[in-house]
Amino acid sequence: MSHLRRIGVTTGAAVLLLTATACSAGKTTVGTITFRGHDSPVVLTYSNTPVQGCHKIRLPDGAAHVENNSELDVILYRTPQCEKTDKVPGTYIPMSSENETAPGTLPWRSFSVVH
Repeated sequence: MSHLRRIGVTTGAAVLLLTATACSAGKTTVGTITFRGHDSPVVLTYSNTPVQGCHKIRLPDGAAHVENNSELDVILYRTPQCEKTDKVPGTYIPMSSENETAPGTLPWRSFSVVH
């Protein structure tokens, strides 16, 4: 293989790798994800949430009710850092659906977007 061809193959592979790793960078959900505490009139709505990372649910007592009116699924966690453990697994919420915590269980404190 010639030297120039080898450089072209290497450059092409590097571009594909960068494209694959950056494909979700800067992307956001389309629609809203709404949270409410247990028996609380306070509603917190996230719009165009970045698809990467962990997002804290900024309600003082956490969320007991969620409405996912976005075009992506989300996972809710009982911990502030999206930690999933054997005792505290994540709760999967499909797009265009809602869920509520069972009475006497911990509230949701954070969420991540499935992309």
